[in-house]
Amino acid sequence: QVQLVESGGGLVQAGGSLRLSCAASGRTFSSDTMGWFRQAPGLERELVAATRWNGDSTYYADSVKGRFTISTDNPKNTVYLKMDSLKPEDTAAYYCAAKKYMGVYEYWGQGTQVTVSS
Repeated sequence: QVQLVESGGGLVQAGGSLRLSCAASGRTFSSDTMGWFRQAPGLERELVAATRWNGDSTYYADSVKGRFTISTDNPKNTVYLKMDSLKPEDTAAYYCAAKKYMGVYEYWGQGTQVTVSS
């Protein structure tokens, strides 16, 4: 069992920054993958960024490359999503998720809302 709790969402002006945090509890392994997803009203859920706990593989969606950074703090069992140069189109509910190697994302947090104003 893995439990995930997101925090750090809020309202920010365009061009501003936020850092989302996802605290994981329960048993995790270095080969596990942590991902950040987002979903805006009327749109499909989108994988924004992903990383393994050991940092040997990282992924970013084209829409956020150069602006978002995913990182982990292993002693704290926490994964972060640093979001810079935010745009109104980044507005969405953001979720962290976890999957085992060769598995599917099966553990999900409750989500945190990010709203970027013009």
